[in-house]
Amino acid sequence: MNDDRWGHLRTQCEALEPGSVLLTPVSDRRFDVRRTDADLIVVSFADSGEERPLWREQFSVLVDQLETDRIDLDALQPGVEPYAVILSLADEFAVRADALVYEPDSDVDADEGEDNPFVVPASEARTQVERIHDDALLLAALVERLDLVDEADLSRLDTDVLTDCYVLSSDVQRGADRLRKAAREPILERLGPDQTLHGRYGTVRRTTRTRRRPKDDETVFAALDDHGVPREWVTGVDPSKLDVVVEATDLEETDVFDVEETVYAQKTGIDEDEKYSRLQGIADRIESLEGPEGEALRDELETIENRLEDALSAD
Repeated sequence: MNDDRWGHLRTQCEALEPGSVLLTPVSDRRFDVRRTDADLIVVSFADSGEERPLWREQFSVLVDQLETDRIDLDALQPGVEPYAVILSLADEFAVRADALVYEPDSDVDADEGEDNPFVVPASEARTQVERIHDDALLLAALVERLDLVDEADLSRLDTDVLTDCYVLSSDVQRGADRLRKAAREPILERLGPDQTLHGRYGTVRRTTRTRRRPKDDETVFAALDDHGVPREWVTGVDPSKLDVVVEATDLEETDVFDVEETVYAQKTGIDEDEKYSRLQGIADRIESLEGPEGEALRDELETIENRLEDALSAD
C-alpha cells in the first residue's frame, strides 16, 4: 500500500465522528479506532476491551485482492473483518450487495454517497447505561435551569420547554426502570431470607409477594362440592367471597386459587441527604476547577448535552 493510499486511510479513521463506532459485518462486534501510526492502526473492541493492531502490510494484501476481485463480506473470517471495515472508509472502496468492491473511478463524493453500513453514529452508539446517564444529566440541568419549586410550577412553562421536560422525564424513567430490573437478579442472589442490604443511598430487603387468581369455574365448583360448600356462597366465583370460604372452612387455598409467588427486592429506605450532598459536591468541584482541567471538563459536559440534543432531535 503506497503512502498516499495509507495516508488517506489514516485520515478517514481520524475523521470519524467522536463517539461513533464501527461494526463488523459477520460477528456483529463494535470497535473504535484508538490511534493510527506509520505502519498500523490500533482498534479496540467494545465487548472485551481488547486492543488489536491492524498492520499496514495486511491492508496491502486485501487491497491487491480488491483490485482484481470483490471480497464477499459474509465469508470474512473474524480476524479479517476489522480490516475490511476500515478499508470501507476509503473513498475508492464501497459496500455493494454484501461485498466490498474497488471503485477507483467513482464520481460520487464521499459526503454525498450512501451511508456506510459499518459506521454507527455517536447518537446510536451509546450503551443503555450511557443513555441513562446522559438523559439524567440533561433532566437535572433542565430542572436546575427552570428553578422549579414544585410540580405546580410546570403549568407556567412554555410549551416547548414543557415538552422537553416530559420527554426527558419519560426517557429517564424508562431507562432507570431497565437498569433497576437488570440489577434485581444479582441483588436477589446476594439477599438471604429476611436479610437487608445497605448502600450509600438506601437499603433493600428480600420480600415475597403472593398473587392469586381463581381457577376456572368448573374446577372451583367441583372443589366446593367435594367439601360440601354450597355453590351459591360464591356464585360468580367472586375472589372476595372465596377468601371468606377458605378462611371459614377446611377448603384449601390451592383448591380454588392458582397461587403464584414472586420474589423481588423492595426499596425500604432512601437517604435523600446523602444523594443531595453527593450531587452538590460534584457540582461544587466542577465549579471550582480552574485552568485547562476545568475548561476541559466543562467542554465535555457541553459535548454530552449536545449529543443528547442531537439524539432527541433525530427521534
